[in-house]
Amino acid sequence: MPGAAAAPGSVRKKAVAAGPKTRAKRETVAPDILEQSLAIITASLEDDKAEDIVVINLAGRASFADRMVVATGLADRQIAAMAQHIERKLRDIGIKRVLVEGANGSDWVLLDTGDIVVHLFKAEARALYGLEKMWGAELDDSNEGDVTHL
Repeated sequence: MPGAAAAPGSVRKKAVAAGPKTRAKRETVAPDILEQSLAIITASLEDDKAEDIVVINLAGRASFADRMVVATGLADRQIAAMAQHIERKLRDIGIKRVLVEGANGSDWVLLDTGDIVVHLFKAEARALYGLEKMWGAELDDSNEGDVTHL
């Protein structure tokens, strides 16, 4: 437009700042499948000796998932193995689309099943990011009991 001031930044930066053009709705899953998936994830983490497993109920609080699982591993290889085991066990019950990020030797691996987001951390990274504080019940008194420590 003639006479209009140009906004600073690249086209990509402007697009990111503007956000997505359309928001895809996440399909809700049956409660029994959600609970079955959650049980498989937490049992797998316990079998793999994950530490301080926490389940946070996000229903009604976040649009990206209904539950968040946070757990700690001692080493990169343990964390990568935990992620692989969860992905395989979910595939065995028919959940084919599990997105995994950071599985190549990172302090933080993320698994996104659509309804459940799993964060696997080394202890230092978990303390740094503080997801339990960010999403925990202490931020919203109406959500008492939404954080479960296993």
